[in-house]
Order: sequence, then structure tokens, then C-alpha cells
Amino acid sequence: MKVIVTEKLSDRGLAILAAASGLTVDVKTGLSPEALQEAVGPYDGLVVRSATKVTKAVIERAANLKAIGRAGIGVDNIDVEAASKRGIVVMNAPEGNTVTTAEHAVALMLALAKNIPQANLSVKSGKWERGFVGAEVFNKTLGIIGIGRIGRIVAQRATGLRMNVIAYDPYISKDMADELRVELVSLDDLLPRADFVSLHVPFTEATRNILNADRIGKMKPGARLINCARGGLVDERALREALAAGKLAGAALDVFEKEPPKDNPLLSLPNVICTPHLGASTAEAQENVSIAIAEQMRDYLLRGVIRNAVNVPCVERELMTRLAPYLKLAESLGSLLSQIIEGGLRHIELAYSGEVSSLPTSPLTVSALKGILQASMKDVNMVNAPVLAKERGIRITEKTSADAADFASLVTLSITSDKETRRIAGTLFRKEEPRIVQLDNYDLEAVPTGWMLVVFNEDIPGVIGKMGTILGNNDINIAAMHLGRNAPRGVAAAIYSVDERIPPRVLDDIRALPFVISAKLVRLNG
Repeated sequence: MKVIVTEKLSDRGLAILAAASGLTVDVKTGLSPEALQEAVGPYDGLVVRSATKVTKAVIERAANLKAIGRAGIGVDNIDVEAASKRGIVVMNAPEGNTVTTAEHAVALMLALAKNIPQANLSVKSGKWERGFVGAEVFNKTLGIIGIGRIGRIVAQRATGLRMNVIAYDPYISKDMADELRVELVSLDDLLPRADFVSLHVPFTEATRNILNADRIGKMKPGARLINCARGGLVDERALREALAAGKLAGAALDVFEKEPPKDNPLLSLPNVICTPHLGASTAEAQENVSIAIAEQMRDYLLRGVIRNAVNVPCVERELMTRLAPYLKLAESLGSLLSQIIEGGLRHIELAYSGEVSSLPTSPLTVSALKGILQASMKDVNMVNAPVLAKERGIRITEKTSADAADFASLVTLSITSDKETRRIAGTLFRKEEPRIVQLDNYDLEAVPTGWMLVVFNEDIPGVIGKMGTILGNNDINIAAMHLGRNAPRGVAAAIYSVDERIPPRVLDDIRALPFVISAKLVRLNG
């Protein structure tokens, strides 16, 4: 089999591919998009980093391609959907740079606390200013938002510095946090207590501006912020105002909403230090990801062993046709429920009733897990979802029954957090069209797709009209509306499918309506 490498891999990574009996390796760097389309046809494997754009056009010309490997974490430069339709496995190397990124966050925290960049520039400019008074990190409180692979390493390093570590992560159990010697708290509890706040979550719809103006306002006066995760997690305008006003003592940023930042007003502040997205930029990290992707490509092409794939459901080919619509249903149920439940997840239960119980249900459970976790995490897939859930101490159970009562098949998902238990159920219409048929104890019927506003309200006259007026006045079109109630004048559930994202200010207007108990906007895929 033939493998083409279009960007620089380490010598050790290339040696792994070259030494594999049955593989031929060609290194062709610097290819233009047109040249890549011309070259890719004969190859079984394609190894890239971040610069090569593996577009739909490239994939359509890749007649023999079986696997695409990205030497790095993300796969933004690869059209995963196009690859999946062609049956091409897409893999990445998510663990190769975790230590490096965590160390960069700790380095920025120390540099920020000690004013090292500012003092360095002062001395090099010929001055000898002794006024750069810093702060100790010893016995200070570090608040970590997101205890995934990188956040855990930061917590361990901070513990070694004798810091008190608290963390917010709704997908980590208390037992797991106790093992890390980390106090698990809510985000609202973390912000006023932490002397340093370090972000370690992916950028998703749920984490966009997770530190907005309101939450920055809740931070401890004189606190310092570190972001080595992703741009877009922090409201940069609100951050600048807090820094300029002296509310926060400083910020250390490796990432920005727009990169390169150029005219970003944060750059002009003396209490901001920054680096050009260097979190993963060490020789060791580059070596690690090169070796990892080379081994994964070799093992898949020669032995069929798949690791760190982002698009491979674990289903035998002959069952895929029957199982595919259920996979989509299970993922949608998980995604919706995870976006409305409050608190840290503890227990997930899947119940399969009727015809679906005769099919392999493990892939459906994994698909539901994928939907649950990807609401607040990036790069979750059918391969790593169970591992991520286990790492977070989430208990998972399955039940099956041949009896589905009112439906030929019914998939029921229950999630228990440290605050509540929520339930959702769905089925297939005409054996291929997913439908939500229950939410908590309310019967309704909704197509799980796109933007959906989930509302619980008092069942009184005029609710629908007032909801429609607010949305209509803000030019938000209602595509469909699904209602459920158990008794007149009690509590009703409603799902409003809308054509676009509802802005936060409009959501606030809806939540301010006196009859609204809760209103949450969720986003489901296709």
C-alpha cells in the first residue's frame, strides 16, 4: 500500500512508515490544492498536519484512499463528512501535545504573576526598574475550567506548586476530582474564589464566551486569567474593560478570537502578556504527534486496527443499514438532553424497547454518549466517547425489552446529574425518520434537527402568542412547534424549532416572561 506525506513529519515518524513491510512512502511537501488533487489518486493513506486542506475535491480524486491521518489534535482542515461518505477513516493524534500545552499554561501563569515579560523588556531597553512587584502562587487558589487531559496536567503541576486547586467540569465525577486532589465546584462558585483562572475547554456553541461580561464581573478582584485553549471562550471586549479598570490584575493569552490579533485592543494593555498560539509548539510535541500518526496509519492499513478515529462507528457492515437511523436518533437524544440538564453528570441509562432491542445496542449507547459529550467537548467520536465518559467517572447502564408499548421501537435516555434526573425518548417513523416522542413525562412529537428552543411554562392562555411575538419582533422564524402537557392549567412543555440561532438578549426576554419556568436553546446536527 502507498502512503503520501504532504507536510513535515519527524524523522522517527517517517522511519516508522518506511520500515513497515507492505508500505511504500512518498514525501511530497508544499503541494498546491490542484497539485494535491492530481497526486492523491494512487495512494491508500494520506498524512497531513494543519496546512494541507483535504477538501471534498481532493477526496473525490482519491480513488484508493482508505485513511487520512492528521499529526495533531484537530481535523478542521479535513472534510470529515466527505471522507465518511467515501468510507475513509479519519484519524488524529489527540494526546501528543497535552503535556506541552499544559506546561505552556503554567509558564504563562508564572510569567504573569512575576511580571517577567515586562521586566525583561525594561532591562533590555537599558532601564533598571525595580517596581515590577509580582505575586506568589504559593497558597493561592487556581480555578481550572475544564478538567480534561490538559486541565488535569495543569492541576497536577499546580498542586506541586502548593496551590489550592478548584475546578469546574460538569463531566467529571466527585470521585475523579478527589483522586486529582481537586475540589469540584460550580462555575459561579469558582470565579469569586480563584486568584488565577485557567481555561481548558474546547470552543463549542456551549462554551462560546463562557467568560462573558457577567462572569468576568463575578471574578475575584485582582484575579489573573490564563487562556491557552481556544479563542472565543472569552468576551475580549469585556476582558479589556475589566483589565483597564483594575478589576483584574492581568491576563496571559496564547489564543485570540481572531488570529493573528493585529489591532486587538488587548495588546495595548501593559497587564496583558501574550504568545502566538504556541501551546503545542515544542520539539517533543511535534515528535510525539508524528510518531503517533505514523503508527496509527501503519496499523490501520496493514492490520485494520483503528485508533483515534473521528468518524468510525463500531458497527459491522451488514448491520449498518438497519442501525444507521437509530445511531442518528440516539446521538440526537443525547445531544438535546445534555444541553438542558443542570449539574455534573453522574449516571446515563439507555433503555431499548421493541424491535430495536434485537439489534446490537452497544453502538447506539456509544452514539448517545457522543451526543452527550460533544455538547461541551471537541473531537468526541464513536471511538473515544466511552473512554471520555469513563475518565469522568460517569456510570453507564443499558436495559432491553421486547415490549415497546405504543411504538414498534423506543429508545429512552435518562441522565442523572448531581442536581436532577431528566429523560427523553425517541423512535423512528417509517423506520428511518428520527422523532422525539417524550421529554421528561410529557408526550410530544418533534423532529430532532437544527436550532430548538426547549421551554417549560405554566399552561395558561396567551403563551404561544407572546412567545411568537418576541421571536417575530426579532426576525426569528419558527419552523415548527411541538407541545405537550399532562393536565390543563398545569405545566406544559414545548419545543420551538427555529431557523437560526436566538441571540442571548432575546433568550433573556423570553425567560423574563412571568409564565416561563425555563427556556434553553439547543443545537442539533442535521
